Amino acid sequence: MNAPVISAGILLYRVRAGRCEVFLVHPGGPYWAKKDTGTWSVPKGIAGPGEDHLDAARREFREETGFDAKGRVHALGTFPQRSGKRLIVWAAEGDCDPARLASNMFEMEWPPRSGRLRRFPEADRGGWFGRSEALGKIVPGQRPILEALYDLAPWGTS
Repeated sequence: MNAPVISAGILLYRVRAGRCEVFLVHPGGPYWAKKDTGTWSVPKGIAGPGEDHLDAARREFREETGFDAKGRVHALGTFPQRSGKRLIVWAAEGDCDPARLASNMFEMEWPPRSGRLRRFPEADRGGWFGRSEALGKIVPGQRPILEALYDLAPWGTS
């Protein structure tokens, strides 16, 4: 049996006026362009063979956002995904300006069966969200990650 694919990510958070906000990214590319609810994600990606998972999470955060997640991190846990991947996530307190997001690019054939390759950003935008909005924006399989963060401290629920 094959070992599950390990994906690693960092959930950046900040506390403003007693309220916890999380930084999520929206996937790039034409399929996601007009979708919003239930599509945002923790910046994450696949850990290479033998790569330290936290190092992979920091690398992926930088690749998808252009920002560094520096400082102390808190392990939130390992979260099985419907795809069969295991997503390992850390929380890091920090701040960034979503307007300055600079994601790496990927190539895909677009339009389908056209034979033309086009480049798209892996994440086309990022944003800060309070608890209730974040729970609506995030991919349903990643909601337990948010709950793990919210369980760490008694932050506001809005």
